[in-house]
Amino acid sequence: MIPVCRLEDLPKGESVRIETTPPVAVFHTDDGDLYAIDDTCTHQDASLSEGWLEGCLVECPLHAASFDLRTGRPTCLPARRAVRTHSVTVVDGLIHVHLAAEEGTAA
Repeated sequence: MIPVCRLEDLPKGESVRIETTPPVAVFHTDDGDLYAIDDTCTHQDASLSEGWLEGCLVECPLHAASFDLRTGRPTCLPARRAVRTHSVTVVDGLIHVHLAAEEGTAA
């Protein structure tokens, strides 16, 4: 379990990158849901935490590949491979990420 930040410090519609190996992006959607995925786009080396968040989708800032935060699956080209998803919990107002053990699977 990796502490990320206080829930109040991650506004809705924003994301934060945590420096794990590999890096992980944590997203707080406009609906108030929290998701975590591997931060690097599977199409090319770009940070998804710097992408555009719309609902449960994040668009890569480099080539507009889009990923579903719930599953990690790409929703359009040029990405073809999913990013790994991770479980997120909030304990006493602190966001925690639980890293998935294997690539392509949720924790």
